[in-house]
Amino acid sequence: MTPPPPGRAAPSAPRARVPGPPARSVLLLRLLLLLWAAAASAQGHSRSGPRIFAVWKGHVGQDRVDFGQTEPHTVLFHEPGSSSVWVGGRGKVYLFDFPEGKNASVRTVNIGSTKGSCLDKRDCENYITLLERRSEGLLACGTNARHPSCWNLVNDTVVPLGEMRGYAPFSPDENSLVLFEGDEVYSTIRKQEYNGKIPRFRRIRGESELYTSDTVMQNPQFIKATIVHQDQAYDDKIYYFFREDNPDKNPEAPLNVSRVAQLCRGDQGGESSLSVSKWNTFLKAMLVCSDAATNKNFNRLQDVFLLPDPSGQWRDTRVYGVFSNPWNYSAVCVYSLGDIDKVFRTSSLKGYHSSLPNPRPGKCLPDQQPIPTETFQVADRHPEVAQRVEPMGPLKTPLFHSKYHYQKVVVHRMQASHGETYHVLYLTTDRGTIHKVVEPGEQEHSFIFNIMEIQPFRRRVSLRAWTLRTEYGVGPRKLYVSSQWEVSQVPLDLCEVYGGGCHGCLMSRDPYCGWDQGRCVSIYSSQRSVLQSINPVEPHKECPNPKPDKAPLQKVSLAPNSRYYLSCPMESRHATYSWRHKENVEQSCEPGHQSPNCILFIENLTAQQYGHYFCEAQEGSYFREAQHWQLLPEDGIMAEHLLGHACALAASLWLGVLPTLTLGLLVH
Repeated sequence: MTPPPPGRAAPSAPRARVPGPPARSVLLLRLLLLLWAAAASAQGHSRSGPRIFAVWKGHVGQDRVDFGQTEPHTVLFHEPGSSSVWVGGRGKVYLFDFPEGKNASVRTVNIGSTKGSCLDKRDCENYITLLERRSEGLLACGTNARHPSCWNLVNDTVVPLGEMRGYAPFSPDENSLVLFEGDEVYSTIRKQEYNGKIPRFRRIRGESELYTSDTVMQNPQFIKATIVHQDQAYDDKIYYFFREDNPDKNPEAPLNVSRVAQLCRGDQGGESSLSVSKWNTFLKAMLVCSDAATNKNFNRLQDVFLLPDPSGQWRDTRVYGVFSNPWNYSAVCVYSLGDIDKVFRTSSLKGYHSSLPNPRPGKCLPDQQPIPTETFQVADRHPEVAQRVEPMGPLKTPLFHSKYHYQKVVVHRMQASHGETYHVLYLTTDRGTIHKVVEPGEQEHSFIFNIMEIQPFRRRVSLRAWTLRTEYGVGPRKLYVSSQWEVSQVPLDLCEVYGGGCHGCLMSRDPYCGWDQGRCVSIYSSQRSVLQSINPVEPHKECPNPKPDKAPLQKVSLAPNSRYYLSCPMESRHATYSWRHKENVEQSCEPGHQSPNCILFIENLTAQQYGHYFCEAQEGSYFREAQHWQLLPEDGIMAEHLLGHACALAASLWLGVLPTLTLGLLVH
């Protein structure tokens, strides 16, 4: 709930010299304020949360486009080097084009179900679950009334490819993962609907079809897969990340365990009849994401993003993992591919106490040599390595953890105006918002800062899919986000949301933004170097003016004994806001106070309460005067004249609005 703006009397009292309102009205008003404050504190928030909240409004028709129908399942594919994004929906593929400064356009290609008979209406649909650019065109695959099929899209022409098992699931709700590498295709999708229900990781196109043994994973949920080209071609690896049921059934043990698995890309299967069609180089390791200092463990892997090393060193590729715990708190842990590779190359096998066979399990062999049967049997019975994969850094702890429930992550490596490298994380929440978190690229865990919470649509809705556009030279960097109703493009450089002049701009610590010619501007839109602070603790001290501007004086006339609100917008959730009258602090709102305003309620205005009121924000060493009000005595004759009209109007407004406000607070 947003209280009345400053300068308006409380709804239940006229702005006139009148006796105090009935005790019942006073109690109702105070109860309302208590409910509002309780709702705010229940959503409480610390300095580790986002500093500001912003709704991305954009320009209707330019930055946000409706589907024209409800799309409960979507998949996005950004065309590199363009301002276009493909979206797979229900029986359709959309092509949204967002040219800079112009209205967006959308073209639709219909790919309806080709099956006439189905069990129910849901089964009749063709949900597009895969979009991938291939040499022949854009490959689109969908459920096709539980008969997974694919099509090629070439110049708006749809070319049917028929049923293609393993490229799309039977239902859009199924956990599925498809990986392309040249002419090879890898998939976690089952080929048969009513048998073969044990999830497997397969090579469905390539030199030979292979699948994982049914005993090496327990009810896996696949998250991400990637191919890593190592120093020798025969040593190329497939890594995939998943979570599975914990084999430890102790009631105190977590239900899920997070894993990374490795396979040799050149695996040709084994020598025996039991191993000839199976991956012979499968090993898995536990991913650890815990903070020993606070005794917090995060066992449930939600998403993974791989950030390649800019110099091309595969070992220095950073693996960002989003984890949650049973209370839906979240953590981000960062691993390196080099550490993962070392664990698989050097660790013993969990539960195996004899000497390892030669070649050791998981080793890739040159010249497409088959894996000896003994090596396969040992790895098949003991697929987990004993050593665990721990986060980067000397403390082996999460990059940060939060009370928010994060679901997806993408990361952008960028250079600020002064040349320093930053990693900017974008994390979706279960609240339908995106958190923007900055991590310095040169130091480990030196200063992690949650810049803002972005609402990418006009209302809070579940975010279905998203993709990142960061190519240089094709226009501003964007996030493309879809809900079930629309697609929105969100700039990475949302600099116009930062108020407070130079000090407010630099206090944002946003590496995309800087101060130039009296405005907070994007570093990409300025033709010259802009003012940015490299001081993470006191960035405002880099501004030319030592102190921020004072708030303009606002005046209001009030009658004695009346009630009144003073409302101060809390722009920064990291600051403490205080209302000061003379030398006294009348009201203080700490960073845990997540409501949009810091409210000072004057219940019964006396002669001593007239005068100047200052709303002051303190954020570390940054001090700002946010508002300045002067309460003046109102003319008595005018007050008497307005008394009758004001009483009647105030009573009717208050009685009409109170039930709605109270119900809204309880729902909130």
